[in-house]
Amino acid sequence: MIPEEEGFMFKWVVVHDGNRNLLLDSSEELEPGGSSFLQALFNGMNVLAGVGLLSMPYAVSQGGWLGLTFLLIFSVMCCYTAILLRRCLDSNPHIGSYPDVGEAAFGKWGRWTVSILLYSELYFVAVEFLILEGDNLAQLFPNFSLPLGLTSLTVHQCFVVLSALCMLPTVWLRDLSLLSYVSAGGVFASLFIVLAVGWVGLLDGVGFHSQGRTFIHLSGLPVAVGLYAFCYCGHAVFPSIYGSMKDRTQFSHVLVICFVLCTILYGGFGVMGYLMFGDELQSQITLNLPREVTASYFAIWITVVIPFAKYALTITPVAVATEELLPHHMAKDVVWSLMLRTLLVVSTVVVALLIPFFGLLMAAIGSLLSIAVSVFLPCLCYLKIYGWRVSRSELCAIVLILFVGVIVSIVGTYCSVRDIIRSY
Repeated sequence: MIPEEEGFMFKWVVVHDGNRNLLLDSSEELEPGGSSFLQALFNGMNVLAGVGLLSMPYAVSQGGWLGLTFLLIFSVMCCYTAILLRRCLDSNPHIGSYPDVGEAAFGKWGRWTVSILLYSELYFVAVEFLILEGDNLAQLFPNFSLPLGLTSLTVHQCFVVLSALCMLPTVWLRDLSLLSYVSAGGVFASLFIVLAVGWVGLLDGVGFHSQGRTFIHLSGLPVAVGLYAFCYCGHAVFPSIYGSMKDRTQFSHVLVICFVLCTILYGGFGVMGYLMFGDELQSQITLNLPREVTASYFAIWITVVIPFAKYALTITPVAVATEELLPHHMAKDVVWSLMLRTLLVVSTVVVALLIPFFGLLMAAIGSLLSIAVSVFLPCLCYLKIYGWRVSRSELCAIVLILFVGVIVSIVGTYCSVRDIIRSY
């Protein structure tokens, strides 16, 4: 929980990176004055800028230079659907969260659908954090071993398990305010990683030798598109940012600026990484960085430290939602709560060990869950709430967005899952 102070918008702020911070079922303003334009802009940037940045060079290598157009397409599409979501919020003063929008449009089933998709995305992002930790800690300590009797684990698997053990006590906490403050530095962490990688390219001998020469990779394009889609799903938190603003008429401007800046950040970093390492890029650019360079260690350690704060904030709303399904006397029991949260952490470890493919899993999440949350639901809810009041031009734009979303979702999910299966 975040304390009630100016500059923080809501009692419960869930920070998660895949790229964004989700504020679920929280529509209560803390300060009558609300947040300023710059505060809302910072919050919006913190929503969109996250660990998806690490896979941007890999996305460019998978799709080729022409694939970058999909980054721009998704930026425009998701910015527009965020504006549609804002209009849904304006349709009823009692709507304050994304699940509220789902219920206003489609009743209880709409709320359940929205909530399930949001919590599912949070769960798999928590899995991504463990894979991220395993990959980067194995890069830092390649000779590490963990004796477990008859069981033999790889270096990556050892660090996934150890990371989860270190994070488990934070998941037991009820007050996550300290971790919330640490995670609020997500924007600056992303910028530091960009600067560190740029330093390696400019000053530490790697250089920009135009190793990336592929105009388009048709076979890898669906995975690249899934990664691009993953970067722009901040819609669950946008209602909270909107509700917290002093002047809500400025919200559309906040959205446009956030999407423009993040597109420049993502696109620029993707191009820089592709020019540095070409088609040999791994799913996270930190895995390509030379170990002997100080700036590389700086970038990797930033990547390692952040998930330790964000994991608990990501998995806690899933735990709370699951606890609400228990009988009342069990949900209030501390022992049952600890057991449930421990089992959730264990389940994320199992999934991370079974699907240890950071980029491919991110592409699958982007193609299936992120597109559902950022494209399908805002469009469908808007059409249901406004009905005949939707203009013909808006209807054409929404139908086109839905068509693109359906194609990308089907093809991207299929190709990502296929590549995951092939990777075993």
